Amino acid sequence: MQPKRILVVDDEKSITNALELVFGDEGYDVKTAGSVAEAVGLLGGGGRPFDLVFTDLRLPDSTGIELLDRIKADAPDTQVVLITAHGTLETVIDAIKRGAYYYVEKPFTPEQVLMLAARALQFGEIRRENKALKEALSPEGEAFGITGRDPRMRRIIETIRTAAPSDASVLIEGESGTGKELVAGALHAQSHRSGGPYIRINCAAIPSELIESELFGYKKGAFTGADRDKRGLIEAASGGTLLLDEIGEMPPHLQTKLLRVLQDRRLRRLGDEHELAVDFRLISSTNRDTSQMIRDGGLRKDLYFRISTVKISVPPLRERPEDIAPLAERFLRTYAGKYVRRIRGISPSAFSLLARYDWPGNVRELESVVEHAVLFAREDQLMPEDMPAHLHASQASHDGCVIPPYMTMEEIERSAIAQTLERTGGNVKKTAEILDYHRPTLYRKLKKFGFKSDAPADEPAPDEGARE
Repeated sequence: MQPKRILVVDDEKSITNALELVFGDEGYDVKTAGSVAEAVGLLGGGGRPFDLVFTDLRLPDSTGIELLDRIKADAPDTQVVLITAHGTLETVIDAIKRGAYYYVEKPFTPEQVLMLAARALQFGEIRRENKALKEALSPEGEAFGITGRDPRMRRIIETIRTAAPSDASVLIEGESGTGKELVAGALHAQSHRSGGPYIRINCAAIPSELIESELFGYKKGAFTGADRDKRGLIEAASGGTLLLDEIGEMPPHLQTKLLRVLQDRRLRRLGDEHELAVDFRLISSTNRDTSQMIRDGGLRKDLYFRISTVKISVPPLRERPEDIAPLAERFLRTYAGKYVRRIRGISPSAFSLLARYDWPGNVRELESVVEHAVLFAREDQLMPEDMPAHLHASQASHDGCVIPPYMTMEEIERSAIAQTLERTGGNVKKTAEILDYHRPTLYRKLKKFGFKSDAPADEPAPDEGARE
């Protein structure tokens, strides 16, 4: 386990030297600064975040309170202890309200600061664990900006939580629009490189003759038009994360060059005789079948093994129908706020329309559909008529009782409920009568399949003996 990082900020050298010695002897990783400007430079240096900061209240270029505000804005999990010989009780109370853990008065003993540091670090650890638990138990299954009730999405969130702190290369697979870039962003944000650069490049969007200079950079005179030195995106990602989207589109000779960089952690700009050391974390993504790409020769097998230490497969939206409702509601909140529309929800019949669609464009298409519906909504909730025409056309082509091959009984039941809800305009009572369900049973199934429906207050609670 890596040692906890502590930053000591004080313009008195005797204080910083003493605390550096006291904390260092206990195995902590200690850095010191004599001003707010110097502290900010260390805090934003791109390395592993500090776990704890001891700062004097009075500093030559600002105050400990202002530094506290900055720390809490950029790294809320970092604990702060104030050192004071001048501060009044009101100042200390104000600091604690702003997020400081506690304070210590000069002069202090080594035992005092060590005990305070241990308690502050323990408090920070408990807060992080509580935050993780809250995310795991969220009814919408949302963490790191990723919404998902589906067990596979929950496993992805756990993989992010486990893999992010490491420097292991990650390969994210999934269809276009499933949220691969969101997963990549979460891996960077939760890593110790989060303060460093996050560089993204789409290998399919750059002409093959330009991608080498974009990635590796060049020296002046390397080719016609190279009138100055230019660093590449790999070099620009030093201290941070590099995302290579659609890595399978990278030309084979560049895959060989990238593999060498990953092995040696050194690169040579085009036209340069010297190599440069680079320190970056690689995340790659693709919407294609990597096994097929390897068989076809589009992706080098040795590069594949190097970039896929951790592999994450994001399932398409059609395979996780229980995520449609929370995602749609999330997008509704976003766009109702953006366009200043007072829309309180999505009607059951509109949810039925969303639930029956196959979503070839995945989450990106769902977001577009909800944005369209918000713009054209005429009531205080989204209705089927607010949805784009292609959703209705798709439903019309699916009318009838033809059951697609290989559907499970659960999938057939879900489809039957969705179609009946749509035909009854979202009327749960009529839907229950048509399908011969007790209403408590239907409400339970609506919840199970991700349909939006609130049981009335006088509705009897579902009992275990209710017939299915």
